Amino acid sequence: MDKLKTSKMWNSKWPALILMLVGVCFMGYGIFRGELAVVFTKAINICMECVGIG
Repeated sequence: MDKLKTSKMWNSKWPALILMLVGVCFMGYGIFRGELAVVFTKAINICMECVGIG
């Protein structure tokens, strides 16, 4: 009976919602630390190299 409850829980929407919430928390923490500018700079450099401008 326990196996049925456990597998039913993992087939529900709760694990996805929990992981989504953890991801949003980590993104918020990164923005709070000032990593947003670093990520945008790296993204711009990669795009410039792909297009061939940089």
